[in-house]
Amino acid sequence: MIDEKDLTAWQLEQSASDAYEEYLVPPILDPWAERLINSVRLGSDDRVLDVGCGTGIVARRAIAELNADSTVVGLDRNERMLAKAEEEAGGSEPAIEWRQGDAADLSFADEQFDVVFCQQALQFFDQPETALAEMRRVLAPDGRIACSIWRPIEYQPGYIVLAEALERHVGDEAGLMIRGIFPGWNTNSVRNLAREAGFDDVTLTIEIGDIRYPSISEFVRREAASSPLAEHIAGVAEDVREELIGEVTDKLIDYTDDEGIISPMETYVIKSYR
Repeated sequence: MIDEKDLTAWQLEQSASDAYEEYLVPPILDPWAERLINSVRLGSDDRVLDVGCGTGIVARRAIAELNADSTVVGLDRNERMLAKAEEEAGGSEPAIEWRQGDAADLSFADEQFDVVFCQQALQFFDQPETALAEMRRVLAPDGRIACSIWRPIEYQPGYIVLAEALERHVGDEAGLMIRGIFPGWNTNSVRNLAREAGFDDVTLTIEIGDIRYPSISEFVRREAASSPLAEHIAGVAEDVREELIGEVTDKLIDYTDDEGIISPMETYVIKSYR
């Protein structure tokens, strides 16, 4: 376990896409991707679209369940994320198509996909209702959609402590970067988003998982390295970092065990048919 005060291991110079894949995908996004895919029964020849794919973990997991006649497309606006997704996918068969594009203006024909996934991206779109309407447009008749959206930050114990500590020790903007991951949407607002996009039969569930990191310092460091927080954290003095780590450590003591830190996370999952 890395000592909580040993900040020499912080590698804030790592590229965001590499850090995202290394630090966020294994403990958070990969387990949730498996659950999201399992919530929708994939047919072996389904045509699949992963919207806001990041480094492509949903697309990469989906391809393993499909045959050579299927189609999988990962779409994201961030070119570097797509480059990392292609690197990680390697020689997957069938090959995944990685496409740069805008979720609010999908460059696909009507009814082109049997399944559309969107994992933890809808809250970052400027026009979430339009993005959902576009996802519905490209769904084939009887096509399925499954989207996950983090619940508000008060349901994420580790992150609310981190946001408050960042606000005190680094600045309000740093805290807002963490808070912005978790929209303040309740169950009604999530359902209404889907209905306004044209989905009539919407199923919403609340799912609970967890994150685990080897130490508090690694939790903070990895969150910083894989997000715009890196610049803010790198710009503060070492004693301020120590105070930040100390506060987070004290407040998350009840989530600390002999293997590091574990903390619950909660998400909405919305599913519907076209």
